This record gives sequence, C-alpha cells and structure tokens, in this order.
Amino acid sequence: MPKYLMKERQIKLYDSWDVIVIGGGPAGCTAAASAAREGAKTLIIEATGCLGGMGTSGLVPTWCPFSDKEKIIYRGLAQKILETCKQEMAHVKEKDTDWVPIDSEVLKRVYDDLVIESGAKVLFHSFVSAVDAEDGIISAIIVSNKEGLSAYRAKVYIDCTGDADIAAMAGAEFMMGDEESGELQPATHCFYLTNVDEYAYINGPVLHNSNPESPIHNIVASGKYPIISDSHFCNSLVGPRTVGFNAGHIWNVDNTNPISVSQALIHGRKMAKAYRDALAEFYSKAFGNAFLVSTATLMGIRETRRIVGDYILTKEDYLNRRSFEDEICRNCYYIDIHLSEKETKMKEKGMIDEEARRSRYGKGESHGVPYRCLTPKSLKNVLVAGRAISCDRAVQGSIRVMPVCLAMGEAAGIAAYMANNIEEVDVHKINVYHLRKKLKEYGAYIL
Repeated sequence: MPKYLMKERQIKLYDSWDVIVIGGGPAGCTAAASAAREGAKTLIIEATGCLGGMGTSGLVPTWCPFSDKEKIIYRGLAQKILETCKQEMAHVKEKDTDWVPIDSEVLKRVYDDLVIESGAKVLFHSFVSAVDAEDGIISAIIVSNKEGLSAYRAKVYIDCTGDADIAAMAGAEFMMGDEESGELQPATHCFYLTNVDEYAYINGPVLHNSNPESPIHNIVASGKYPIISDSHFCNSLVGPRTVGFNAGHIWNVDNTNPISVSQALIHGRKMAKAYRDALAEFYSKAFGNAFLVSTATLMGIRETRRIVGDYILTKEDYLNRRSFEDEICRNCYYIDIHLSEKETKMKEKGMIDEEARRSRYGKGESHGVPYRCLTPKSLKNVLVAGRAISCDRAVQGSIRVMPVCLAMGEAAGIAAYMANNIEEVDVHKINVYHLRKKLKEYGAYIL
C-alpha cells in the first residue's frame, strides 16, 4: 500500500487501470485514444474542464504545418483530427494542410469524441499533486479534486503534462532552459477579437510581423502602448468576423512556478486589451469596432523541462535529416526558438540575426523521432510524450508544436498497451518492431 494511504485509509484508492495518461493536451488525447483502442483500460486526467490544451484552452489560432510541402507527414490520429476539424469550418479549403485555422470549440468536441469513442475515461478538474515511486516504478499517483485526495494506480503512466511533471516527481533526470543562462523561451497569451470587418482583414495587409507593412510595426514604434513591447504577431480568421491572435511575448515565465504563471496571466489579459485598442487605432478599417471576446485560460508556454531519455535527439540529428530504426514519427517543423528578453534587445540593436538562428527544411524533408526519446532513463513504467521528450534545446524549438505532439502521443499509447503485456512491465523492453508495425497499420508515416 502506498505510504499516502497508510493513515487510516483516508485517501480513496482507484486501482484497476492499465494506463493512466496525465495531461489532456494534443499528446495526451492521442495517447489515451490509442491505448484504449488497443484494449487497455485507460484513464486520462486533465487539470482543466476540457481536452485539447493549447488548441482549446490556450486559444492558439492556427495549426502548425501538417505537411513537408509535398505530403502530410503527421498521419494516423493526427490527420484524422485535422480533417474532422476542417469539416466544420466553412472557410477552410478541403486541400489545406498547413497553417490551418483552429476553431477552439470545434476542436473541444473533436477531442471529446476521439477519446470517449476509443473507450477511454476522462477525469476533468483533477490535478496530480504527488507520486509514490520507488526503484524507478510509480506505484500510485495522488490526485486532487472536489473529492479530496485520491490515489490512482496503473501499470503504465504516460506523462503528457508538457512540463514532465510526473516524471520529475518520480525522480527522473531532466534538463531545462538554456545551458548557459537557464533562460526559457518567452510565453504568449493568446486571445480572440470579434466584430472584425472580415473583408478588410482578408484584403488588407498581412498582419504577421514578417510583413514590413504590418501595422504591428507602427504600433510598437509609436510607444503609445508600452505593454506591447515587440512585434511578434501571428493571427488567423478562426470564425465569422473573429480573429485569433498568438501575439506578443511575456518574458521570464516559468510554468513550473505557479506564482510566475499567475503574474503572467494577469499581464497577458492587459496585453490583449492593449492589442484591441492599438489595432482599432492603427488599423481601424478592419478593427475599429473589434471586441475582445476571449483571452485564453492557459498561458502559452513554449519551454520548460525536457526529460533525459534513452536517447537525446540533437540539432545535428535535425540538420542531418536523420532516420532511426526505432522512430515512431517524422517531424518537419523548423527550429523556432523565440528570443529571450535580453536577446530581443540585442536583436533591436542589430547584434542578433534571429532568422539566421533558425533552421528550415526544403520540400519533402523531415527527420525521425526515436521511441527512445519517450522513455525516461530511470523510470520503468513511465512514458513521456509532447514537448518534454528527450532532446536538446534546439530540437525542442521544433518538436514542441501540436502536430508532432499528436503523432508522438499515438505512439506512446500503443507502447503503453504493449508494456502492459510484458510479464515485468518495462517501457524500455517493448518490441519496437511491433510498435512500428502497428503504427504503420494505423497510417503513420515513418521510414
């Protein structure tokens, strides 16, 4: 019995799961769905009231590319999710695969259906507060919700928290931030503006900061809205007269520090109002009557912990377009590390060329993601999927986005099911050939 239960059994025990997935973001949803699809009794635990993470609660307005400019490479459940969402978005073309807008309410229902129809169970508004682990094995996790504290047991746990919370609590080694300074990539608080003049928005200047004619440059240069301190400005038409924004940076935010995130959310809501007012002034034709309808309930976090797994995926692997015998998906997104506050100031002085620090693939190019990046070195019954897998910081700037997280999650779910069927459960010892064979049967693109 876990030590947390010894005190007069005050903590209820739920003891019959094969797989428990912690974190209901993109990786968590596909992990739970794929494990349950194989026949594992699966539970997914989510701290908020909906599945989807950054695409739903985080209001990220656009999918990163699903293709390598020749073909879709994030297939299986990832492609199914994209195609299902597109069916409910009249302004999205059937052939669109890259930078497709996200309707967060549509995506919530798509994830609900995916997970529930697979046979997995969902526990919302529940937070893992502690783990009971010894000798590399988690015997129980302690969950906090309206019921109080409860212990949940499974044979295998899949950590899809984004921050490797469960692995870290269990004693797994991890890396975090820049090796020299420890700095993390800045956060972004996404938001929606509605009552936008759609015609003016579509036919006016591209608002992205890469366009010299974008009004964001005049907004920043004016100094009238000092809370808008840089020109990062991604946006997309997510619905009728409604534009979603992934805009601006909030520096020095650590998602493993609740005080840091709380302060960032307060700051982010003020920033969203400033963007509305600035656009109404500097691009009144489209945004003169715009209304700030929603700010995200989740802060957009790009980087925290990265586990140390059986293999650390490196920038050299990325640059060499490397394939692996145990790869469980491919990835083609560019290395996209957002500058720290110090680096941003250096860029403004011409001391840093941000684009030169990025690496982009040509048409048809991608690299493999090994299964060994999902297996924390010191833990036997834990897998990690999502932006916290085992990789160096440069590669994390690429694999952190939603399409590849969906693909990693599907592989993790099948692997967890397979580990359940080993006499002595050990995620390091599954037959990777059989895992890859199963993934290919479900449509995955791997070499």
